[in-house]
Amino acid sequence: MEEVDGIIAHTLRSIGCDVEDEVEAVAQFSTELVVEGVARCLRVINPDLDLPYKLPPSMSARFRIGTSLASAVQDIGYRGEVGYQTFLYSSEADIRRVFIFLIEKLPKEASQGVEESLGASALLRKSISAELMRRISLPWTPNYCKRNGVCWRGDTWHREAYSDVHSFRSTPLAIPEGLEDLTTPISKETRCYFSKHMPYAQHQPKSSRDVAASLLASNEGQLSAHHEWENEWNTLGMYSRLPVEGYKKKKKEKLLQKISDQISQSVKVAESSNKEMLQSLSAIRTAGTKTKASRFTHIEKLQFAQDEENAVSQVGTPVVHSEEDTQKKREEETEELRKTLAQVTANLDRLRIQSKKFKEKSILMEEEIGNLEESQAAMKEEYKVKKKTLDLLPNAEKNITDMQGLVEASSERLLSLKAQWEKRRQPLIAQYEELKHLAQSQMSESQQQLEEIQELRERMKQMAADTRTKEEVYKQLVIEYEKMAKDVNRSAYTRRILEIVSNIKKQKLSIDQVLLDTRSLQKDINQLTGKLDRTFTVTDELIFKDAKKEEAVRKAYKYLAALHENCSMLMKTVEDTGVIMREIRDLEDQVSAEGKKKTTANLEKISRDLHEMKKENSQLMAKYKKNHNS
Repeated sequence: MEEVDGIIAHTLRSIGCDVEDEVEAVAQFSTELVVEGVARCLRVINPDLDLPYKLPPSMSARFRIGTSLASAVQDIGYRGEVGYQTFLYSSEADIRRVFIFLIEKLPKEASQGVEESLGASALLRKSISAELMRRISLPWTPNYCKRNGVCWRGDTWHREAYSDVHSFRSTPLAIPEGLEDLTTPISKETRCYFSKHMPYAQHQPKSSRDVAASLLASNEGQLSAHHEWENEWNTLGMYSRLPVEGYKKKKKEKLLQKISDQISQSVKVAESSNKEMLQSLSAIRTAGTKTKASRFTHIEKLQFAQDEENAVSQVGTPVVHSEEDTQKKREEETEELRKTLAQVTANLDRLRIQSKKFKEKSILMEEEIGNLEESQAAMKEEYKVKKKTLDLLPNAEKNITDMQGLVEASSERLLSLKAQWEKRRQPLIAQYEELKHLAQSQMSESQQQLEEIQELRERMKQMAADTRTKEEVYKQLVIEYEKMAKDVNRSAYTRRILEIVSNIKKQKLSIDQVLLDTRSLQKDINQLTGKLDRTFTVTDELIFKDAKKEEAVRKAYKYLAALHENCSMLMKTVEDTGVIMREIRDLEDQVSAEGKKKTTANLEKISRDLHEMKKENSQLMAKYKKNHNS
């Protein structure tokens, strides 16, 4: 804060405040100096304001001036708490915040706008405006007037890339996936393909001119997909309360269901269109059959024509049939055809029903045959057993003696095998337990290392982003420094900035060292805690096995449990002590901060001002009574 207070004092001197040379900190500012500095800063920011630089002797006038200053500071955008007490009964932190805000609002020397922080958007806007101003200042020349890309750029001739311009054509690139994530397993074939057989990105496009366009398009697609997934996960995925894999699986199922619905809908539309087409074709066909006579009608017409010819040849007069007879014959023929069609349809339906019944009966018969085959196999096995039993009946005593001998030999063999297995089982169980504990410890260590690697990657990404931002800020500051006039004496600012930078570097080094020490201590604590837990688990298992047999081992087991419990309580007590010590330090910091607010001095000052206010009120009342009586 010393550098900040020095810059505030230097700025107040530069705008005309009477700040003595030995005053270098805000804590040394008097009430009159605070009021004068705030008033002068406000007059520089807004010349239309009419604020006095000195405090009058009257207490009511002082309160009015303090209220006016607070209102003026709030009008120019100050968001903190400010009132007449901020200036009349000043606190070091509040006055420092007010002066920092006012100094940031002061106009620059070259009549530029208010100083703003150089962020990424500000840098982009400034670079765009600078490039537009440069382009506007240059004379415009058509492309066909630029021979071989030569153009004038204000001070000299330059060559532009007009001779080698080509269209933006991108080609889809095959890029290895899943190599950056250590938790994702990759098969050997895939890794071999990525390392040996997959062509490089510059060799995948057909033309070398399309390499840059393909890389830009591929990068843009990956970034857009990443941003879309982050937006979707932050808006929809988090509210679903599902893990990432579960949410992706659910989304995939929804997409597949939607695709199947679309396909089924399109199939239904196609079937309806096909039905309409078949109906139109059938309508056309029936229309064609209506215009044509049937085969029987043709035969009938030919027959009647021959009869008419015979009758004409015999009698000499033509025989004419009426239209009603012809229509009646056609209806009879149609009725006969309908009856025949109905009979055929009924026969087909009957045959279909019979075939369905035959199929059901055949299925039932097949199931019954399968059941009979299974029962036959069981009966065959039962027959074999019974046959062997009947074969053994003639020599029953001898066979029983042989069976008893075999049973005894089998039981002795089982006992020997059991003893051999017990001898082999004990070292195997011990080895298994040891390997299990070792695997668990290795798993926990690998998990911890993986978490540390992920944390380091996040920090690396954040540091890379901060570095790029700082580089952009540095470039912009260099450009602005080159544009600024060099005859301005800024040695005081430069000296203070260098001191601030050196102090920040020292603080950063100390902070980094403290962080390293803290991290190493935490790592040691974690290792010792894990080692303690594992040791207790192993010891507990070893003693618990023998505690059931010996009384001394049982007492040792109780003492071990009590020791572990006491150690846990001791560790908890140490942790609670650390928490209490941190709370004590926080309270001490709060006490020191309250002490810096000069509460006692402000209270005494308020008491004096109250006494003065009462004295002024009594004088005014006496004057009022005197005028009223007169």
